Amino acid sequence: MGKQKTKKFAAMKRMISLKDNRLKEKDRAKAKEKKKKDPSELKEREVPKYPSCLFFQYNTQLGPPYHVLVDTNFINFSIKAKLDIVQSMMDCLYAKCIPYITDCVMAEIEKLGMKYRVALRIAKDPRFERLPCTHKGTYADDCLVQRVTQVMYDIKYKILEYIFYGQMMAIKLHNCTRLST
Repeated sequence: MGKQKTKKFAAMKRMISLKDNRLKEKDRAKAKEKKKKDPSELKEREVPKYPSCLFFQYNTQLGPPYHVLVDTNFINFSIKAKLDIVQSMMDCLYAKCIPYITDCVMAEIEKLGMKYRVALRIAKDPRFERLPCTHKGTYADDCLVQRVTQVMYDIKYKILEYIFYGQMMAIKLHNCTRLST
């Protein structure tokens, strides 16, 4: 009896090296010439411009009334802790607070269903200001990160606080703003 041929496991097709004699001269790999770097040449980098109010790594222009951007998780955890959001914000910051809620956060709460109807009722409170969203989708975390970065670099809006609950959101905001959250 003869041996049976077994199929080779993870076998690759062999390729001709670019330096092989069988290739034509124009198809061969050409050695790349390295540019000699001039030590006196200035290096240019693209660095985002920070507003002057963020000189000491925190916003010096923050003042009452505080405009607070609220996340879905923050609303849910305030319900668990049995706290009135607006009243507890005012107790914490000792000033008037205007909570803002985006359309994405609203859509996220509506998607959660009947289990979170209390959160939806709190989010529809007339004391909350609504912010319209112009982007596709309803992923609130990316929307909030985009809003915070937009507000940071926009001259018109310098006063903003953001409240969130969650480690991933903290990491995203820290990376986009380069500030301690």
